[in-house]
Amino acid sequence: MNAVIAFWSGLHPVLQMIVKGLCVIGFIFPFGGACSLAERKISAWMQGRPGPNRAIPFWFAWMPVVGPFLQKLGVFHLMADGGKMFFKEDPIPGHVNKFYFVLAPIVAMIPALTTVSAVPFGAYLDQAGHLVPLILANVDVGILAVFAVSSLGVYSLILAGWASNSKYPFLGGVRASAQLISYELSMTLSVLPVFLWVNAPGGNGTLSLFDVVQAQSGLWFGITMPVAAFVFLISLFAETNRLPFDMAEGEADLVGGFHTEYGSLKWGLFFVAEYSHMLIGSGVFVLLFLGGWNPLPFLPLATVAGWLHLANLPVVLGALSIVIFVAKVMFFIFLFMWVRWTVPRFRYDQVMKLGWQKLLPLAIGNLIVYALAIAWLQTRN
Repeated sequence: MNAVIAFWSGLHPVLQMIVKGLCVIGFIFPFGGACSLAERKISAWMQGRPGPNRAIPFWFAWMPVVGPFLQKLGVFHLMADGGKMFFKEDPIPGHVNKFYFVLAPIVAMIPALTTVSAVPFGAYLDQAGHLVPLILANVDVGILAVFAVSSLGVYSLILAGWASNSKYPFLGGVRASAQLISYELSMTLSVLPVFLWVNAPGGNGTLSLFDVVQAQSGLWFGITMPVAAFVFLISLFAETNRLPFDMAEGEADLVGGFHTEYGSLKWGLFFVAEYSHMLIGSGVFVLLFLGGWNPLPFLPLATVAGWLHLANLPVVLGALSIVIFVAKVMFFIFLFMWVRWTVPRFRYDQVMKLGWQKLLPLAIGNLIVYALAIAWLQTRN
């Protein structure tokens, strides 16, 4: 293990950056395809139908038990859909602005591949007994980096709608920008009580998501700040354009929304980006309000490491922390899909009213209450 760490530390920073980037790309694209398959299977399960269950390579069809079982699960549709997306004919309509039309799905992938680098996904104990985060870019302004870069995703929707030179995609782009502004304010205000609590007077100011997880060694912030967690979760649905907030692509009134003129690989990139935003958003929610890789309230990872004698096994402890964190994130990915197939789509005026007249005042009131409560608690101490 020490030899592996020494080898990695000895690599040139540029080479490390390239390896990390390839790992992110190698994870995000299969994850988007897996989420697409999972969503179809979950929707089928909720609607009492089998879902994707036909595709199977001939060499698996000969296997008596494993082949039919995997076919029923639909796992081979992941390969079939991926191959179709990459090799299907990808025409560009003649009436679009071709340069920006092609640029839009590429822009959509940039925040998806960038924000994941600032999100810690596990931790291990070093030789001094201190927790060290597993993260691609350990920056002290983690939450600010995530918010700043993820907000750029709306430009891809606006660009796609405008470049399509069609009224329905254009309306989808306009709706996307209005919805982002409406709910980003509430989302930002909802996390301020968390960082007011983490940044005690006299200490070193931090916006690190790792420090937020460290502050949840006892009670999780989702328990002590339920309103903030609720506002953040609702805003997260709106920020990722998921039902019932998919105003940018509502097929009932916009045909297909911003991606009406897209097909094949370019169309697929938009949805890989959407699932990536779901992944990052769920991860940030888990880090802010559900203790990150801490298994239970009042049960931090360091305590579990002591019980299982994993302090001197950083690889095993790191793997355990990743499993805990990913399990929580997968639950919220399932929640996204569950809500999509059970809650009807809101009207556009209802989305705007909820954002400006309900959620924003609730977020402001919650911030004021916790700011006063935290100030009172600190004066008593």
